[in-house]
Amino acid sequence: MDPIRNPYAPGAGQRPPELAGRDEQLSQFDVVLQRVAKGRPERSLILTGLRGVGKTVLLNALRGQAVRAGWGTGKFEARPDQTLRRPIAAAAHVAVRELGHTQLDQVDHVLGVVKSFAQRETAANAKLRDRWNPGIDAPAIAGRADSGDIEIDLVELLTDIGGLAADLGRGIAIFIDEMQDLGPEDISALCAACHEISQSSLPVIVVGAGLPHLPAVLSASKSYSERLFRYARIDRLERDAADAALAVPAEEEDADFEVDALAEMYAVTGGYPYFIQAYGKEVWDLAPGTPITREDVLVAVPRAEAELAVGFFGSRYERATPAERDYLRAMAEVALVDAEGNPLGGASRIEGGAATEETDESGSGTTAYNSSLVIELDSVPTSEVAKWLGKQPQSLSPARDALLKKGLIYSTERGRIAFTVPHFGRYLRDHP
Repeated sequence: MDPIRNPYAPGAGQRPPELAGRDEQLSQFDVVLQRVAKGRPERSLILTGLRGVGKTVLLNALRGQAVRAGWGTGKFEARPDQTLRRPIAAAAHVAVRELGHTQLDQVDHVLGVVKSFAQRETAANAKLRDRWNPGIDAPAIAGRADSGDIEIDLVELLTDIGGLAADLGRGIAIFIDEMQDLGPEDISALCAACHEISQSSLPVIVVGAGLPHLPAVLSASKSYSERLFRYARIDRLERDAADAALAVPAEEEDADFEVDALAEMYAVTGGYPYFIQAYGKEVWDLAPGTPITREDVLVAVPRAEAELAVGFFGSRYERATPAERDYLRAMAEVALVDAEGNPLGGASRIEGGAATEETDESGSGTTAYNSSLVIELDSVPTSEVAKWLGKQPQSLSPARDALLKKGLIYSTERGRIAFTVPHFGRYLRDHP
């Protein structure tokens, strides 16, 4: 197949040619936009899910909806090493400019508040050269959003930009990716600000995206966060949506998939949007012609997996220290259980023929499992990980906490953990 016409796009946050399976979230957000613009009460939105399910893509799609509705929007990606003040000030600046308010004196006043809010990150007695300039021409408005208390300042900032939008009968939406990486103080301030704004019926909403434990992070900060946000779990695609994500772009390039090929693609990708794009790209490049067959998929699988092993899985694994890698591999082994729920965890602990140990030419051992007898758990007990490593759970706390901070694992509930990356356990077992 012509690689120049390859329609698939396996990129970080890159919108696929067919955004399949997300119609419900898009239609619900359209209702939110219209209700907020009319002064109706609505909650801000939180998207959660594993890596590779398309949270960033959906976040960008929702922002596009807001822009088409005439809203002012701004977006930033939270980072563990950065406080909230500067990125949300930059997002607010963009949002105010997008509104296109015609009363320039009012716009300059609000931009002055944004500038005042941003510059408060530096000490009040700092020299001029040390003050951060957010690129706003308007003079800073002293005494507004510059108290130094992020919770007070954020309420005043959102109040002022929301008032500007209300004049036009539109709204402001701030989009935050990787929201779980905000610090505790910033999370608390954001929740309090959203609470205050909703009580004031101002047309301002926050749309956040993050890993599955983000709701727990918000709840730990403010107990009312459970009622403050609307939560949407973004998961892998159902079979019909996954088929559409492959078939629709192919049809636009005068190609199609055989039914068996689509079934095999769903089996190898698990319905995860990023994997669909990654495997789809390799299948297209290697297939000799249309229709694409199951045999074409099987030929392309090794190349797709090799690409994922380097860019998707390997890059994350390399961020871990040796002790953290041991912890990850133990998780991958402990996740395997038999049909009765008994842990397998490697050939040496298996009875009844559920696995066999094989040795390749280099002499290294690998474990081959009978898939009909093996189940992979979504999460594993931390106690079982410690048992597998032959250590006390307390001694593993530093490695576990570091992996949590790096976003490689998350806590599903007390005493249980899971990978944030789908198929990561399989990758670890396939790459000793």
